[in-house]
Amino acid sequence: MTRNYQIKIYNRKTETYHQVTVPSDRYILHSTEDCGLKLPFSCRNGACTACAVLVKSGNLHQPEAMGLSPQLQSQGYALLCVSYALSDLEVETQDEDEVYQLQFGRYFGKGKVKQGIPLDEG
Repeated sequence: MTRNYQIKIYNRKTETYHQVTVPSDRYILHSTEDCGLKLPFSCRNGACTACAVLVKSGNLHQPEAMGLSPQLQSQGYALLCVSYALSDLEVETQDEDEVYQLQFGRYFGKGKVKQGIPLDEG
């Protein structure tokens, strides 16, 4: 049975608040677009972090959010492009670079890159 939920969104980039009604059987991002709301997104398939939000309250389901580690998901991060509302929600958009750094930063900045053996151009 499809239910409708109220989603309160704080867009950090534009410093604006929005409230939309979304059905439980449709991705949140698609529903917000149907209401004329323009939120950040890129891939639309859960592989990047452009549409990342931090869930302040409520519950959602994001089975295809491969762009977020289980650790970040457990800390309340979600990808709106592949998330279904399970309750009323309050979320805050995130900076894609910040979320990317949280997820992958431990792999970068480990010192100088070592030069390998050059390939023959031959």
